Amino acid sequence: MHNGLRILRRRRAVSLDLARQFLEVPVANVSDCMARMTAGGARLRPMHSGGRMAGPALTVKSRPGDNLMLHKALQLAKPGDVIVVDAGGDLTNAITGEIMVGDAIGQGLGGFVIDGAIRDAGFIRANTFPVYAAGVTHRGPYKDGPGEINVPIAIDGMVIEPGDLVIGDEDGFLCVPFDDVERLLAAAHQKQAAETVMVAGIADGTYDRAWVDATLTKLGCFIEG
Repeated sequence: MHNGLRILRRRRAVSLDLARQFLEVPVANVSDCMARMTAGGARLRPMHSGGRMAGPALTVKSRPGDNLMLHKALQLAKPGDVIVVDAGGDLTNAITGEIMVGDAIGQGLGGFVIDGAIRDAGFIRANTFPVYAAGVTHRGPYKDGPGEINVPIAIDGMVIEPGDLVIGDEDGFLCVPFDDVERLLAAAHQKQAAETVMVAGIADGTYDRAWVDATLTKLGCFIEG
């Protein structure tokens, strides 16, 4: 019996070389290629000054308002890892702040995703280290547990397995399942190329909007002449 206290080994993880190729692709393009059905919710917003995130997930499930297992995860994390914390979305107590973010920066980690609150928002906002969180509070965390590391977690219905790819930009963050990473990278590049053509067409006046009327006709929309 682990009684909500266990630390597991991560069995697999997306490679950093592959993960970093996603830094050149907008999260929205990847999301579109996942049928627009997957998201970590609009509650979690980028708290840092800007810049993209991509790295393998090191997952943490913690009691709301408690960061004991996040401290342990910092001891276990490897360069490039993105630590993703399911803290229940509670905003009463901050899960992380300047000290832990500074530690993560020093270790060369890839980012934090906190389904909970942060503090020291000014420090985080002044840096490019990726931090996504649901809110800000000055109240600090407890450090009593329970909690788990390298277990499946979920944020607003999006399941994150240890070692999955976690990406983020100004639009938010997204988990790409381990087995789908290479396929979705290729699909996202194709989507990005198609959108580049569309943007160029809008700029030079050649963008074809015929699909709009075709769709309305297919749907049987009445259009008064």
